[in-house]
Amino acid sequence: MASMNSNDAPVLRGQHVQLEPLSLDQVHQLVLAANEDRSTYAWTPVPESVPNMRNYVAGLLNDAEAGRVIPFAQRRLSDQRIVGCTRYLEIRHWRGGPDPDEVEVGGTWLAASAQRTAINTEAKLLLFTHAFEVWDVVRLAIFTDARNIQSRDAILRSGAKFEGILRSHRGSFAPGEIGTPRDTAAHSIIASEWPAVKAALQARLL
Repeated sequence: MASMNSNDAPVLRGQHVQLEPLSLDQVHQLVLAANEDRSTYAWTPVPESVPNMRNYVAGLLNDAEAGRVIPFAQRRLSDQRIVGCTRYLEIRHWRGGPDPDEVEVGGTWLAASAQRTAINTEAKLLLFTHAFEVWDVVRLAIFTDARNIQSRDAILRSGAKFEGILRSHRGSFAPGEIGTPRDTAAHSIIASEWPAVKAALQARLL
């Protein structure tokens, strides 16, 4: 994986999934993925219609243009279908170099058929590897709604450590709660922990 401008999304390819730059051309595939089974999206914004998905993608592309996020579509390599989204966000520079020093991985969702498969594990491995080994970040964060037990368990399985609960930290995405504050479960991986986390993720893919 080559170095890049932090405002541009690279293509990150594994054995099971390819993370590629998000684009409006992917809207219809994303809608199909989003509507396989919506029962796991209680805590995550996953648009179900073409107009709403187009607005969702356009908003992320505007944020990318402003340097606030680096969004990806997740392509399952076994059938070449787009099966979800993920992104880097909260991209922070404080050491004076061109690459980020700290990032968050989030905004992740997958089609029901891609959940609990190797895709999520490998996508995390690709994103983490790029952050730690190309950008040389010192810290990578992963946040989720404190009530989202499935997500919290998955984050812990990825190797991140639980840091605590941030009260009224961000806006809720839960139905009926849009615009209200939520408590956030905070997790992170720091650079010294990365070799062990990487080895564990790679072992899960064997």
